[in-house]
Amino acid sequence: MFLLQNLVEGLLLWTERQISMSAVTSQLSRQQEKQLCSMLNTSRLSLLFKASVHGYTAAAFHSRCDRQGPTVTVAYNASGFVFGAYISKDYAQTGQNIADEKAFLFSFNEKKKKKDPLRVVSGEAQRSFTDGNTGPNFVSLQFLYNNTATVYSNPGTYHFDPVEMHGDDLQLTECEVYRVEGAGALMEKPWRNVQWDFEKRKALMDTIAGWKHGVSSVKKVRILLVGPVGAGKSSFFNSINSVFKGYVSNQANTGCAGTSLTTQFRTYAIKASGGGRILPVTLCDTMGLEEGMNAGLDIEDFASILKGHIQDKYQFNPSMPLQTESPSFCKEPSLKDKIHTVVYVIDTCKVKLLSDKMIEKLAAFRRKTNQMGVPQLVLLTKVDEACSSVAADLKSIYQSPYIYRMMQEVSVNLGISLSAVIPVRNYSQELELDPKTDILLLNAVIQMLRTTESFFDDLYQEED
Repeated sequence: MFLLQNLVEGLLLWTERQISMSAVTSQLSRQQEKQLCSMLNTSRLSLLFKASVHGYTAAAFHSRCDRQGPTVTVAYNASGFVFGAYISKDYAQTGQNIADEKAFLFSFNEKKKKKDPLRVVSGEAQRSFTDGNTGPNFVSLQFLYNNTATVYSNPGTYHFDPVEMHGDDLQLTECEVYRVEGAGALMEKPWRNVQWDFEKRKALMDTIAGWKHGVSSVKKVRILLVGPVGAGKSSFFNSINSVFKGYVSNQANTGCAGTSLTTQFRTYAIKASGGGRILPVTLCDTMGLEEGMNAGLDIEDFASILKGHIQDKYQFNPSMPLQTESPSFCKEPSLKDKIHTVVYVIDTCKVKLLSDKMIEKLAAFRRKTNQMGVPQLVLLTKVDEACSSVAADLKSIYQSPYIYRMMQEVSVNLGISLSAVIPVRNYSQELELDPKTDILLLNAVIQMLRTTESFFDDLYQEED
């Protein structure tokens, strides 16, 4: 009976992880994605909504797709048709008919080996789509009809043959919505000012190396990196380490996996190049957060880390937090052993795909951190993968409407001030350093150190 129970629990955990992984997987084949990108004159699509994961409902669609700029709805049926619609304007639930001269319906079916996809524009200038509280509604095609896995089809505003558009098969096997990257214009002025010259890079490095907080008992501040699996926690340490070493380094274990590659609590010191001194900051890495029970970093272990009870290289056991009688448990931690700032690391590409369970877990960690009086920041990684304009020129990061929206969304979901959300680009596949990437990374560390000062300021006030 006991073995059967363990087997059932293991199966449920495996199922939860598979569902979590499916949330970020596009159903488009590489060829289909190329066809769509060619039609849309873009190089990248970012998945916002997946009905099989988020639900075949209008509410689920709008919660992830409103005010996202240009989007493309992609539907699939058992007859092999991939069809949908593109709009260049926001969904905002205004209840109005919207004119969009760039909007069109499309369809292609690889089974028929047709070379050119079907493309149909609206015959009514003022009715490209209806911006209501339903699923994506393009007048002649309405997806998620009546909150079901179906599409309503009534050619008229858009003139098409139903057999050619969707094979007269109105039952959906999947419905996805993507943001079309690079389709929107950059902001006229950056909303944060960054100096991009080489002298600024050196000045930032000098500031970090010489930083002092005034607490003699703490030689190195401890900054804890926390976030979902694959967000880039370990990569952030490797990137900062690379900047100060003067070459790309991969000391911490990184890679792609469905579960956390980091299984130990690790503390990483950063050393200046050429045998220089150790910098006054320690980055602490943990297991990634996962949705399932008995998976990923446990909140009790998290609290023990904040209090300084968990020692370097402790092997996490997701099914059982560290016990006080364990040799790895530090019973009397001093101030230097505690965490002085918590940084939540989140993949920008997956902000819209964070499940309710993951947001709830992050909120629970936030509450625990607040109770203990530890300041917090958010690090948004992979900005170049999330926005093609930023990929083309990293200097445009604070002019990208998409990056700005993702920062706003994280700020609201986690209840953290927008000023505490910092976008960065980690080193992942490069062999040489890039000054612009370095400046973003170094600015992030500066903000972490400034935030840490508030932790020590509170200590001074308590002593007074």
